[in-house]
Amino acid sequence: MLNKIPKILSPEIVKRLMEMGHGDTFLLADANFPANTYGTKVIRADGHGIVELLKAILVLMPLDTYEPNPVKLMRTVKNDPQPTIWNEYYKIIEQTNCEKIERYSFYEITKKCHTIIQTREMALYGNIILTKGVIK
Repeated sequence: MLNKIPKILSPEIVKRLMEMGHGDTFLLADANFPANTYGTKVIRADGHGIVELLKAILVLMPLDTYEPNPVKLMRTVKNDPQPTIWNEYYKIIEQTNCEKIERYSFYEITKKCHTIIQTREMALYGNIILTKGVIK
């Protein structure tokens, strides 16, 4: 154990975050996301939702300030309403200008993510891609 690392983060998650460099991306995937289809490095975070993991990860890792859109969400399909979980994300990351990507394009971007963390988040369209910033 170490001090100041949020206890919700498993050693494997912390290790993967430490292996990432500036500009690398990772996906916090909801329970419905086909993580093993699109990712080669998948970590399971069973029993945890994205909001609590997002808060914990951002304690350790800044978002990329050089990237115009360091946060990406999967755009809703057809007439689906905007997910209420996005409002929680906006509060945590302190911005609302997240890039919204069409579903199949989002899947393609996911293939390039350093890591996918598969959660038990049940909110539809809960997936969120984050770009790691510079550690100072």
